[in-house]
Amino acid sequence: MKGKWVFFSVLAVFLVSMANSISVAVDTSGIERVRDKEVLDSQDLQVIDNFVAGAIQELVMTVDFTSIAKVRATLLARDSSSRPSAQAQYAEQFSGSAHKYISEALKQVSKLTSEERKFKVIVNLLILVDKLENLRLADLALGMVKDENMVIRYWAVHSVTNAGITKKLNSAGAANLKLTRSIVGQLKGLVESSAPETLALMAQFAADVDIPECEDLLLQITDMRIKKYADWTADYELLDQTVLKSLCKKISSAGPGKVAVARRFGQLYSYMIQRYINGRNSSNAMQRHQLASVLVETENSCISQLLGMPQASVVGIRKAIENNNYTGLLQEHNRLLGDKTRAGQLSLKLKFDYGRDPNGTKRTAPLVLPKPPRIEARK
Repeated sequence: MKGKWVFFSVLAVFLVSMANSISVAVDTSGIERVRDKEVLDSQDLQVIDNFVAGAIQELVMTVDFTSIAKVRATLLARDSSSRPSAQAQYAEQFSGSAHKYISEALKQVSKLTSEERKFKVIVNLLILVDKLENLRLADLALGMVKDENMVIRYWAVHSVTNAGITKKLNSAGAANLKLTRSIVGQLKGLVESSAPETLALMAQFAADVDIPECEDLLLQITDMRIKKYADWTADYELLDQTVLKSLCKKISSAGPGKVAVARRFGQLYSYMIQRYINGRNSSNAMQRHQLASVLVETENSCISQLLGMPQASVVGIRKAIENNNYTGLLQEHNRLLGDKTRAGQLSLKLKFDYGRDPNGTKRTAPLVLPKPPRIEARK
């Protein structure tokens, strides 16, 4: 748990610093004149290049966080032309220059002897890439997604999965499809070794991008979480709110893999309910609070949607948790997800089962969560 708080603390420093502003030494007079021109010539393109080069070099050389944030804001505020007639020219030069100088900056950073300084510069460059939301820069972030530092990895993944990038990847075009598959391929290799915050980004991306490979990525993340519940090693249960919502979105899109996705949704949700019931003496207060939060929110936002029922009529899990009614919670679990004698409402509605028993019979019930590991008595 301590590691997670460190992670969030570092993120908070960066996010807070981005909100601050003080004057910095980036000359904007030339770039403002170019932004206001109807048509650009070679000299104007050179002004854009010089501006981007100067701003990125300033970002690399500056130590103060608030100054770095201001440099970044100055650059981002001038990533497009004020004139529609010049926008294509301007954007092409700006993105080309950004790629060139951020790439060079990352090479500069690799030669730094101070690990702390290297870390700060890399993260700030990745935040810049993230905020630019430019597909042309995706390869720079992809080069960092396997970094062992979880903050660097988080921002690298964020840079290729944010809403702006996702929207562009979903647009038609063979080049975009190739890049999307490249991103998904990289992310699939990170599932087992990434922090929960990064996994949440990956799950959301997998839900929002409509290619078969993304469904595979989401199922890989879900299977990993199911396995962790099965052996009682799952932590940071709030991650599973994003996973379950992402599965719900995939189910609602009615793709060819709907049955496989629905089965994972039912099994993960079942394991979480079973853990809440059976882990009263083996889970700490934080885990139980997170579990309860996810169970109730999933019922509210996903179960009602998947069953096609008003939210107000799907409240059984919430009421059972509020009343500490474990028997009632198990009954609600069986009603929604099924037991050995009958299929649950969700299974019937979505037309899925939980695989087959060794004798070939379709299972109407989710797998039973193994008993929690024994806690050795202190001597």
